[in-house]
Amino acid sequence: MSFINLFRNEKDVKVFAAGEVIFNEGESANSMFVILEGTVEISTKNTVINTLDGGEILGEMALVDGSPRSATAIAKTECKLVQIDERRFLYMVQETPFFSLQVMRVIAKRLRALNEFIKAQ
Repeated sequence: MSFINLFRNEKDVKVFAAGEVIFNEGESANSMFVILEGTVEISTKNTVINTLDGGEILGEMALVDGSPRSATAIAKTECKLVQIDERRFLYMVQETPFFSLQVMRVIAKRLRALNEFIKAQ
């Protein structure tokens, strides 16, 4: 599920150097990110649980439910990200139904992966 097409012409891009923290587990959150370029590692309790590449999103759970960040995100390579705050998120949901469907699919896919991981234990 690639979000690049929706944001490829974005002018306000945040650049993170390899090794730079994008956000930390437990921090309050008011935004999510779309990865335009690069690779991001998601970890919790010092264990990498996911690696995300260009076209993917991160930080969506905290934006949707208002809870603190559930994991830490670190740029594995230099990354170019688009930050989406709650106001823009709500606009995108209203004006681009495809966007909200894609976000829901990402959340569902990650929840299913977690369920499979738990079943395997």
